[in-house]
Amino acid sequence: MPISLQKGQKVDLTKGNPGLKRLMVGLGWDVNQYDGGADFDLDAAAFMLGASGKVRKQEDFIFYGNLSHDSESVQHMGDNLTGEGEGDDEQILVDLTKVPADVMKIVFTVTIYDSDVRRQNFGQVSNSFIRIVDEEKNEEIIRYDLGEDFSIETAVVVGELYRHNGEWKFNAVGSGFQGGLAALCANYGIEVA
Repeated sequence: MPISLQKGQKVDLTKGNPGLKRLMVGLGWDVNQYDGGADFDLDAAAFMLGASGKVRKQEDFIFYGNLSHDSESVQHMGDNLTGEGEGDDEQILVDLTKVPADVMKIVFTVTIYDSDVRRQNFGQVSNSFIRIVDEEKNEEIIRYDLGEDFSIETAVVVGELYRHNGEWKFNAVGSGFQGGLAALCANYGIEVA
């Protein structure tokens, strides 16, 4: 039975699950009634942060344009352009044993592609969630349903894995950003062209 989290809750991942190595982070969402004529393309991403709270290098940003980290610790399973269907819309695999020692936090985000042009925001999105699955046991261990408390935001920091006293924990963040992917990238030290 997975632990269901509320916004701001933190939970031990590795302490309560000894031997936990490989995670599948599933992110999902549905689009409310929307008649703007354009598809809703939401994109999951992961930022691998050092002690400074910023990426150590540009390649620490894992997204549809950079699917795999060179350490093989974080791998994006591909871009879903419509969010159609049940379950996870996008998935990111994390191998905790391969995460570089100076990566303190892995932040998971969802942004709306081309939100300004398409006039889309998270007020038009519902049933958003993040879930963490023990990949070896195929067992969901954590789930966080974001709820409906967004309106004009075009990017959301969903949750984060972070190191604490040699263990990995998960924090259900659920905070919105305006300015889409560019704003998130700037926040975490990525230069946007």
